[in-house]
Amino acid sequence: MRIATAVGVTDTGRRRHRNEDAFVCAAPLFAVADGMGGAQAGEVASRLATAALGERVTALRGATELVEIIRTANARIFAHAAQDPSAAGMGTTVTVALVDEGAGTATIAHVGDSRAYRLAPGRLERLTSDHSLVAELVRAGRLTETEAAVHPHRSVITRVLGTEAVVEIDTTTVRLAPGDVLLLCSDGLTAMVRDERILALAEETAFAPQALADALIATANEAGGDDNITVVIASIEEGEPPVREHHTPPGQGEVAVPAPLDAVGGRRHGIGAGGRLPALLAIGGAVVLALLALAWGIVR
Repeated sequence: MRIATAVGVTDTGRRRHRNEDAFVCAAPLFAVADGMGGAQAGEVASRLATAALGERVTALRGATELVEIIRTANARIFAHAAQDPSAAGMGTTVTVALVDEGAGTATIAHVGDSRAYRLAPGRLERLTSDHSLVAELVRAGRLTETEAAVHPHRSVITRVLGTEAVVEIDTTTVRLAPGDVLLLCSDGLTAMVRDERILALAEETAFAPQALADALIATANEAGGDDNITVVIASIEEGEPPVREHHTPPGQGEVAVPAPLDAVGGRRHGIGAGGRLPALLAIGGAVVLALLALAWGIVR
């Protein structure tokens, strides 16, 4: 088993003037981070997360190492916010896929509401569970997916990197098959494009990563482009795994985060930066489950 093709694309969308997303597309490691925080702090948070991952591309072997480096990223973001009053409340989601081509598996690590999917003809499988208020309500049977999509608190997320000294990280390992396609994305895609449409676009583009990435971003923008949109897509094929060497210094080349784009609709290929409008929101017990009552969430 091996990675056939991989591509990452980020787009500012139609309503944001700054892109605070970031991503890594450095096979066998792929990641999406969606930053939040005032005074460009969200951009800093997502870059700190992807930079930490980029530093360890060759050292990552499985879930243990993946969790360790995400915890390192969390500590760096938390420390930065503590030292800079203008960065108070900064944070970022992160969704990471580490492909073991020899074993034919992908380990997924996840915090927040960016997502990972596995696509194949006739099949779309969500590999992550959103850490968000509405997702908690859906899982508890209090909301349907349709109701969650229009809920007034749909932007509230309950877990991110950087807002607490310690963060809980979800992990799972899935077995891959030839023809599978891994899709990582920020919520700028999934808030605009439903799962069934994502699968339809994958089939219309014959699961070709670049064509699919372009189609997903175009469709999200056509639906309103309310947020930054980032996708990282990797296709899997039969064959012997290649010998991979990463000589790129952190912060350059395939794991570089380019300078921010201020123009609405700006796009980047490779590692990019994306955005959302952040604030802290107290979640009242009258609105949420008992387990979330009086807890603090984060609203974009």
